[in-house]
Amino acid sequence: MKAAFAAVALALALSGCRASAPGIETASQPGDSSALSTMERVAVAAQRCWFRASDPRFSGLIMSPELTSHSGKPRILAVPQGNIGGLPKLVVEASGSPARINTFGPLVDGSAESARISSDITRWASGETTCSRPA
Repeated sequence: MKAAFAAVALALALSGCRASAPGIETASQPGDSSALSTMERVAVAAQRCWFRASDPRFSGLIMSPELTSHSGKPRILAVPQGNIGGLPKLVVEASGSPARINTFGPLVDGSAESARISSDITRWASGETTCSRPA
């Protein structure tokens, strides 16, 4: 009896380890509302408006895009320059279609600029490309 129970438990445990087929990730289409297309728009605008424009809030940081994700959650990170593996100061992540965007990190956790950063991300996700002025 114990041996049969152990065999069933082992079979169940091993079935949980079985690799599942990866989800099919299709190429983004301009203007669509998928997580990938949305994060592509946000990444392009963030690079132009925050990092290349020398926004003082992003001084000493670089953008690390992680748009190809097997988890289905493409994201961009703002990480310390010279330490790309360091803890991100900002994470912007999207999932689903239509995309739902989550932001977290010290730059949006109670900082004076968090409203501007959130506003920028929302605007860019909707397809606008304008940059805001740092306060």
